Amino acid sequence: MRPTLQDHLVLCDMDNTLLTASEGLPRCNSTVIRLFVEMGGRFTVATGRPPESIRAALGDIRLSVPAISCNGSLIYDFSTDTVLHRAAVDRMQATLAINDVIAAFPEVGVAVMAEDGAMFVVRGNPYTHALQVEEHIGSVACPLDSVPEPWLKVVFAAKPEVLDRLARFEKAHYYGRENYFVRTNSVYYEIMPSGVSKASALQQLCALVGVPQQNVVAIGDYYNDLEIMRAAGYAVAVANAPAEVRAEADEVTLCSCMEGGVGEFLYKLISPRTAV
Repeated sequence: MRPTLQDHLVLCDMDNTLLTASEGLPRCNSTVIRLFVEMGGRFTVATGRPPESIRAALGDIRLSVPAISCNGSLIYDFSTDTVLHRAAVDRMQATLAINDVIAAFPEVGVAVMAEDGAMFVVRGNPYTHALQVEEHIGSVACPLDSVPEPWLKVVFAAKPEVLDRLARFEKAHYYGRENYFVRTNSVYYEIMPSGVSKASALQQLCALVGVPQQNVVAIGDYYNDLEIMRAAGYAVAVANAPAEVRAEADEVTLCSCMEGGVGEFLYKLISPRTAV
């Protein structure tokens, strides 16, 4: 692939790809992203984070096109502060699952991302607290029946071995066809609207900005990035990605997330245009 800066769109996962919640955004990544955009490149993010958290993490970095947020439930335009697309889980079916999990797993925290990405904590634990602190998300503690609509996604948060048991529990129960469950992190297990993902949002984003899907470069690090990496024209995995994710990528960076893997890839795109 020989991409030109104007003809292609780079779509990047955030956590453990572009940055980490504990250490933030590596300076090498932010520096090269700014240069890439200044030179006409199109760059945005596809993430499970809500818009408030994206804004806090990226600071003054300007995204060239709208962002995919809440794992595809929102497409958000930061240049106008508007939601361009919104999808919602089926509240009744999600409620059945949440009530079962609350009864069966007292150690699992439960949060609902609702409205335009606001976080409503139904049952807190150290993992929901860490999510709020590390991702700079404001939250409201409230009972489940008081969470406003629409519900964008539901997050179950606990240590990995507890979520392993929760996943087996969920697969042994039926909660309808309007939602699905997905592991998005070692400590997060989520309910999403059926048919909605980063990859489905990619199709809509491409239509909105007029970029063919085969002209998209997707950069990721985890299993939940595989679908969008497969849907894109070119897939990049950062060096810290699991072996299964690296195996499906067209390219693997030499650097890990915190070493600046995203900046490494973007610099390869712009370096032929900066040579004297």
